[in-house]
Amino acid sequence: MAKYLVIVESPAKVKTIKKFLGSSYEVDASGGHVRDLPKSQLGIDVEHDYEPKYITIRGKGDILAKLRKEVKKADVIYLATDPDREGEAISWHLMKALKLDEAEGKKVYRISFNEITKNAVKTSLKEPRQLDMNLVDAQQTRRILDRMVGYRISPLLWAKVKRGLSAGRVQSAALRMICDREEEIEAFIPDEYWELEADLLDTPGPADSGTGAARKGRIKPLTARFYGDGKGRVELTSREDVDKILAALKDCRYVVDEVKKGERVKKAPLPFTTSTLQQEASRSLNFSTQKTMRLAQQLYEGVTVKGYGTIGLITYLRTDSTRVAEEAAAAARAYIGETYGLQYVAGEEARKAKGVKIQDAHEAIRPTDIRLTPAQVKDSLDRDQFRLYQLIWKRFAASRMSSAVYTTMTVKVKAGEYYFNLSAARRVFDGYLCTGIEDDEKDDDLSLENLTEGKELKLSQLRESQHFTQPPAHFTEASLVKALEEEGIGRPSTYAPTITTLLGRRYVAREKKNLYVTELGEVVNRIMKENFPSIVDVKFTANMEYLLDGVGDGSVDWKTVVRNFYPDLDEAVKAAEKDQQSVTIEDELSDEICELCGRRMVIKYGPHGKFLACPGFPECKNTKPYLEKIGVPCPKCGGELVEKKTRKGRRYYGCENSPECDFMSWQKPSGTRCPKCGSYMVEKGSKLLCSNETCGYSVNAGEM
Repeated sequence: MAKYLVIVESPAKVKTIKKFLGSSYEVDASGGHVRDLPKSQLGIDVEHDYEPKYITIRGKGDILAKLRKEVKKADVIYLATDPDREGEAISWHLMKALKLDEAEGKKVYRISFNEITKNAVKTSLKEPRQLDMNLVDAQQTRRILDRMVGYRISPLLWAKVKRGLSAGRVQSAALRMICDREEEIEAFIPDEYWELEADLLDTPGPADSGTGAARKGRIKPLTARFYGDGKGRVELTSREDVDKILAALKDCRYVVDEVKKGERVKKAPLPFTTSTLQQEASRSLNFSTQKTMRLAQQLYEGVTVKGYGTIGLITYLRTDSTRVAEEAAAAARAYIGETYGLQYVAGEEARKAKGVKIQDAHEAIRPTDIRLTPAQVKDSLDRDQFRLYQLIWKRFAASRMSSAVYTTMTVKVKAGEYYFNLSAARRVFDGYLCTGIEDDEKDDDLSLENLTEGKELKLSQLRESQHFTQPPAHFTEASLVKALEEEGIGRPSTYAPTITTLLGRRYVAREKKNLYVTELGEVVNRIMKENFPSIVDVKFTANMEYLLDGVGDGSVDWKTVVRNFYPDLDEAVKAAEKDQQSVTIEDELSDEICELCGRRMVIKYGPHGKFLACPGFPECKNTKPYLEKIGVPCPKCGGELVEKKTRKGRRYYGCENSPECDFMSWQKPSGTRCPKCGSYMVEKGSKLLCSNETCGYSVNAGEM
């Protein structure tokens, strides 16, 4: 009887898959990659057409020795690594390391499955194939390019800034995006705008300022928003604009001019991709991208569920596809029809994703069995595993369901020459929302139903409010992942590692959910922009990803990509080694005296930026925060303001008399007072702004 060997990546899969197969099958794991480029050198022979030099990864010798013994016993070997380019490359490296391409009398096949279920594994064994060398070359090219960038530029950063820094093809472009956003925020000048609302009563009665029945709460006023005049929208940008409108509205009648009734359909969401799962898990569960991927890996590889044994609960977690296998879609339709009713099952056309590039080899992230509801597996999972599984299950179920339907009503109210708008919506069919997915749609009581054209409404009160436009939001992990995907930078497998590296290198700090560039990150980004503009250019990086995808589908030769990339990189590195000035500031003397030994302390540069250290190290190990004075008195106590850093490296301005004085500001105070309200002014690009947001006064810096 023939003997079969199945080699997977993760040891966690071995037990799950072994349970599905008979005694003639042996299942073992490689533990991921077994060969890689050497750490001690570039590992790419640039003199001989960029041939990579692979070696066995340290610590993998025993694993390979064990696998060789298993290979000798087997007649058929199945390479069952993950179903993506990385998995394809691992299978190729296993083929080379175990010399399977030289083994006589043995059959070697590549199999892959999108989910670790009995049916999926058995089906893959019936459909074995050969290695896809295009996918192998795509991964190999990506690895070589990343190695070239990292090993050529990182030593430059060590020499010019400090050891321990790194550059990366995707990492550096992502850092550039974060820095650019930070610059946008710093340079943002808020614009003033006003809103005007009218509280209107659909009832006879005195049109006073909220007295009578309306004030007693028996009649709920309808709140209408000012729109404009007969020519279109009128923007209110100042107090003067508002006063002009208020004067014109004095003694005006408020009459319903137009009533429109309609229906709005809200389509079900698509099932999760890697990117959208990371975004939603961050938004609703407050998970980091790294945590989301770790938990998803556990759910994919297999967990022990009461009554089912060890089973993979979700499909493969690294995908940019929203495709769903017809078998899974049919099972979902049947489950939804039985559980919720046939009216909740989506029509065929509603389930098609339009305008989405689908990779046929991949599916969306979904539960392997929709009948395994979150409630059924809750006791078998830890809290975070359950929350993520519930998120995936609900999203997939919702994606196979019919749309939610709302009745809508919009009313235009005329007052003199101006118009106000009223609107309301009510859900009349919940559709996919019955799964418990959050609905960001406001569900009104349609209190406008009694309004008809020509009907007069009574004014209760007019309410004006001042606002200021807000700067772009700081990136969060979720919004950065979305931006990377939209720009075409990186791929599903790289989002979480990229963010983890940026945080680990201290280029970026995370406070609450926001990502902030540290001083170290600013320095590295500046050096990269000045010396390697293409590496940090978003369009260049996205085009490189496009070429790598071309390698994967066989339309681009991988050597051509490398040949076109390396000479320019090499030239830029050599120029930077010659021209880039060192930014190390370790020996700069400060005015501070070390209270332990009496030496003048020096300014050093660490992961969080500048700090003071005693030059007597290692005899004296005294350190303290470096507080850079900015020559501006504290608006609260009159002491001198200093530049400080949060624990995670974000810059702010505080008082030297802290903690007695608790003044702090994220923007740099200017030392001047607002002539309008007396609050302190802050610097914002070429302008000075009042720190009191409700004031909004601003002036060019040279005018005060």
